[in-house]
Amino acid sequence: MAAEPQPQGLTRKPVLLGAVEESHDVVNMAAIVPKEDGVISVSEDRTVRVWLKRDSGQYWPSIYHAMPSPCSCMSFNPETRRLSIGLDNGTISEFILSEDYNKMSPVKSYQAHQSRVMMILFVLEMEWVLSTGQDKQFTWHCSESGQRLGGYRTNAGACGLQFDVETRHVFVGDHSGQVTILKLEPQSCSLVTTFKGHTGGVTALCWDPVQRILFSGSSDHSIIMWDIGGRKGTAIELQGHNDKVQSLSYVHHTRQLISCGGDGGIVVWNMDVERQETPEWLDSDSCQKCDQPFFWNFKQMWDSKKIGLRQHHCRKCGKAVCGKCSSKRSSIPLMGFEFEVRVCDSCHASITDEERAPTATFHNSKHNIVHVHFDATKGWLLTSGTDKVIKLWDMTPVVS
Repeated sequence: MAAEPQPQGLTRKPVLLGAVEESHDVVNMAAIVPKEDGVISVSEDRTVRVWLKRDSGQYWPSIYHAMPSPCSCMSFNPETRRLSIGLDNGTISEFILSEDYNKMSPVKSYQAHQSRVMMILFVLEMEWVLSTGQDKQFTWHCSESGQRLGGYRTNAGACGLQFDVETRHVFVGDHSGQVTILKLEPQSCSLVTTFKGHTGGVTALCWDPVQRILFSGSSDHSIIMWDIGGRKGTAIELQGHNDKVQSLSYVHHTRQLISCGGDGGIVVWNMDVERQETPEWLDSDSCQKCDQPFFWNFKQMWDSKKIGLRQHHCRKCGKAVCGKCSSKRSSIPLMGFEFEVRVCDSCHASITDEERAPTATFHNSKHNIVHVHFDATKGWLLTSGTDKVIKLWDMTPVVS
């Protein structure tokens, strides 16, 4: 009897659709215009632009609006066409875009922070505008009146910000590496908890409200998947970048995470697999494989008349080992290690080819990405970068 064919997976391979190259400075943030072949961008050159694709195939600005200060971030709500813009001087300015995206009308401006606005979110259900600033403040305002509803001081400036409408929990990731969860009420907030897993600052957050999972990207080149809904404290590491992780986006219907980094890499992670937590690194004064003393273990060095060795750790079992007992390298994708890492010799022998099968695909965008936006209706990915360029990619799944 013939073997039953195994179902093939769907992968997302970015195909470049086009680029917008007319900005005069870093494009800090941009978003795809739904139901239109267009893009909204805010830049360090103080401009807000709406780019629409013309018959020639090129993108031209239908709106070119100069702001009083460099534009650091934005939040666009397609239903109301409300555009909220954070500025370098701490101001938040709000506009309504016309149906044809050829005009933007000012609504209000207010001083939300004492310095640069790092991240902004407009929450339609609550009519709130949430923001973080370089002044180490998280604040939220009423979008109708512009009145400040409350604030919370973080450990450091924060550029990671996500909100869960159902529980009214806000997630704030700051440059100290800490993630803070707050419960918001109309006029107050309360601290739920804080947690820290990165060795560098948090650079991006992404929230999956269905699986109740929070993803955090960091300057330490890693991503951590925090299982908030499971209430077991599970944290899964993902290692796939050679530079800091700049932006994250989650595709709910295919359970794929898209991460972009300062290395120009676009990584598409398959999150529909059962991943494993990395083990805690064990402490020992001697190699847990051959019992050779480490260099600070003077007593054993003296007793055994042996030179102390440098300590390493196996990434699979967490044991403290010497270099001789951990001479091998291997990828361990289900533990998040897509690149080869140090493992002890016994763990190396136990890892099968199936366990080495990659769970992510890697693509070179050829520009230093600072922000990413995914439009699920089109299957398009937008990347903007320090090279002043916006790129549009077709991410339609293909059978692999």
